[in-house]
Amino acid sequence: MESKPENSLGLFCRVLKFAAYKHKSQRRKDAEASPYINHPISLADILSNVGGVDDPIVLCAALLHDTIEDTETTEKEIREAFGEKICTIVLEVTDDKSLPKDERKRLQITHAGSSSPEAKLVKLADKISNLIDIAHSPPKGWNMERKREYFDWSKSVVDQVRGTSPSLEALFDNIYSDGRKKISEAD
Repeated sequence: MESKPENSLGLFCRVLKFAAYKHKSQRRKDAEASPYINHPISLADILSNVGGVDDPIVLCAALLHDTIEDTETTEKEIREAFGEKICTIVLEVTDDKSLPKDERKRLQITHAGSSSPEAKLVKLADKISNLIDIAHSPPKGWNMERKREYFDWSKSVVDQVRGTSPSLEALFDNIYSDGRKKISEAD
């Protein structure tokens, strides 16, 4: 029996299953130690339901955005399983963990503006999701200064991708403004 070509929803489900498997033993750094897979799912949700993104390639890259960086997943695995375009976007948003943290953060700011439009969308959704998490359920042990630094660094990254998605940028700006206000009031 001849197999049918994979549709967009089928691809999305296959990527979601792969990402869930790759992140299966990881937890977020919040007090509840939430399952890590909630973060990539949050990106896809933000992109689709706030940003109006319906490109399955972008949504799949969002689900996979941390797999190379934070798991044993290789570039080759992503490319062979999901194709060149998804792999390229994932690589654009992947930090080089062999570099010191400060250098990785600097490079995110430096490279964000020259990223593809698809990678810029994933980057925006990532920063939105992270700020929501930090504002509502921060990593254990993060003091106000560390939260403030993360908020401000995220804004520096997002400022490099402005013009990508007005709705996502507006959401980021609201979350940033509200979060910074709460952080300042807590000082």
